[in-house]
Amino acid sequence: MFNIVKREIEWGGETLTLETGKIARQADGCVVATLGETSVMAAVTFNKEPRPDLPFFPLTVHYQEKYYAAGKVPGGFFKREARPSEKETLTARLIDRPIRPLFVPGFKNETLVMCTVLSHDLENDPDVVAMIATSAALTLSGIPFLGPIAGCRVGFADGDYVLNPAVDDMQNLRSNPEQRLDLIVAGTKDAVMMVESEAYELSEDEMLGAVQFGHDAIQPVIDMIIDMAEDAAKEPFDFQPPDYSALCERVKTLGEADMRAAFAIRDKQERTTAIAAAREAVKAQLGEEELEDANLGAAFKKLESSVLRGDIIAGSARIDGRDRTTVRPIVSEAGILPRTHGSALFTRGETQSLVVTTLGTGEDEQIIDALHGNSRSNFLLHYNFPPYSVGEAGRVGPPGRREIGHGKLAWRALQAVLPPATDFPYTIRLVSEITESNGSSSMATVCGSSLSMMDAGVPLKSAVAGIAMGLILEEDGQFAVLTDILGDEDHLGDMDFKVAGTEAGITSLQMDIKVAGITPAIMKQALAQAKDARHHILDEMSKALSEAGSFSEYAPKIETMQIATDKIREVIGSGGKVIREIVETSGAKVDINDEGIIKIASADADAIKRAHDMIHAIVAEPEEGQIYTGKVVKIVDFGAFVNFFGKRDGLVHVSQIARERLKHPSDVLSEGQEVKVKLLGFDDRGKVRLGMKMVDQETGEEITEDA
Repeated sequence: MFNIVKREIEWGGETLTLETGKIARQADGCVVATLGETSVMAAVTFNKEPRPDLPFFPLTVHYQEKYYAAGKVPGGFFKREARPSEKETLTARLIDRPIRPLFVPGFKNETLVMCTVLSHDLENDPDVVAMIATSAALTLSGIPFLGPIAGCRVGFADGDYVLNPAVDDMQNLRSNPEQRLDLIVAGTKDAVMMVESEAYELSEDEMLGAVQFGHDAIQPVIDMIIDMAEDAAKEPFDFQPPDYSALCERVKTLGEADMRAAFAIRDKQERTTAIAAAREAVKAQLGEEELEDANLGAAFKKLESSVLRGDIIAGSARIDGRDRTTVRPIVSEAGILPRTHGSALFTRGETQSLVVTTLGTGEDEQIIDALHGNSRSNFLLHYNFPPYSVGEAGRVGPPGRREIGHGKLAWRALQAVLPPATDFPYTIRLVSEITESNGSSSMATVCGSSLSMMDAGVPLKSAVAGIAMGLILEEDGQFAVLTDILGDEDHLGDMDFKVAGTEAGITSLQMDIKVAGITPAIMKQALAQAKDARHHILDEMSKALSEAGSFSEYAPKIETMQIATDKIREVIGSGGKVIREIVETSGAKVDINDEGIIKIASADADAIKRAHDMIHAIVAEPEEGQIYTGKVVKIVDFGAFVNFFGKRDGLVHVSQIARERLKHPSDVLSEGQEVKVKLLGFDDRGKVRLGMKMVDQETGEEITEDA
């Protein structure tokens, strides 16, 4: 009934298995990839009728994590997987980026890739497994795909690169000082296609070594997919790329002069208007059949690309007049909003990011419900890209894949410099509003976020800056690496290579390319140029702010205290009664965790002190020999009971009240009277013994025998 084809190798200390022919046989290609006990099914389907009217390749990648894969029931009210989580969205982008450039140019058949996590062993992350399954399914499907690719995760601990480290090792690099890198590399047999990383100030050579290590590590996987395809691949789909060379030549003849003049305009909006006018001028001279040709848009793009790329390769100045290594003018401003906890406006050329920092308490931490378990995050970064930032009047909706991806990239870049939660017990939320965009708004977000946090008083280890590098790569091997690319250079170029870091090293790296991979030599040059640019930007940022500023008067103040774990129950009380009373009485927020760390937060310092004193009174133990201020709560014939330490009472025997002999304690004491007492000790039954006669009731000082 089944025609099963299976391949298996040992890879990174685990068994990697690929299987096809048993599940989802009506899909054009389906492969179940298993690493350890993590299994992901990738199913590929494509419509056999093309969509020549579309100006882009209609590829959609979905990645979905099923909670049953880890033996869990989804949280929330609906108990069903619903909208994609951040992890699912980011993984879908991770898979899309290395495969999209490898479809044959001109292929416009709607294509769907669906990856489903079927089993998760909580050790091997499904994202890399999904990428491998997708590559194998595409290779078997017969679709015109110039793969296969493979991907892997690379760690860096104790000076050594680690292949596919366990999920727990990579879950939170901030809490794992031994692990300094979380890098995903994807590539073909000959070249690297995609890089995505979070790093802890690695040098350029260490990062380049990690990329090379990853590319070497995926070679056995690529070989396995090729071997599998020899037995299981379908016949190649009959696809012939459209030949529109005659139309391209006609458009070039009619419009090259005007297009070259348009690209000579340095202002983005004026240049965009001139390019549109050049297009219309060409269309006015085309025949009806040429105007209806579905490849007309591609012909215009080819003309624009040839103008921009040709000038750069020839050594001419770029669109805005810069050379290949110059960064656009930078203006950095901090503290521009009066009531926010921290704010900054970072402008680089025609790209601008307004970043606002808000400091919250433990109650504001984000609870993340994921396959590997629930976790909490005290650092949030949200990136918004409104239509007005590029002069458009588009639809405004919830954040899309691009906004989530750019926000996560900036989040990764800043992780390495955040203070430990034990030193700075705040939840930090950053919001980046992109108010202008002409290339690399995500890296502007990194720069603006760094300044905004310092303005809020967050004690960062160092400032962080980011830069986007571009590439023009010609068929004859000539290439140009461009520093700080513009939007047009990104759109018409071959690479978007983003590098963020501090003076000491790289904290994040992301590479997207539109060609079939780049060489180590190109990557090395890009990293070298990026380092120079990063240091230049950090110098410019330091003109606005070079270290953490004063703490905002509008931000909550947080004090932490550590108590013994066996005292947690006493502070919380039955059903939370005690901690609610502390909050209501003091006016401060109180948060306590399982380790006995208590965070007390309020904008009012007096409220924090009241809460601290109330908690201290519950958990602290009185010390023998210490003097306390107490209140007489009951008088009896043999002495007086004094409440002296929280809710603790002790007995002052009549013989310990005064130096002279008393007939009755009421001769000198009354209920409610404030007195100073010394803790003399505890009797055999643990009862507290107090004394008054050895304490000066006016000053609270102990009276010595000599006195």
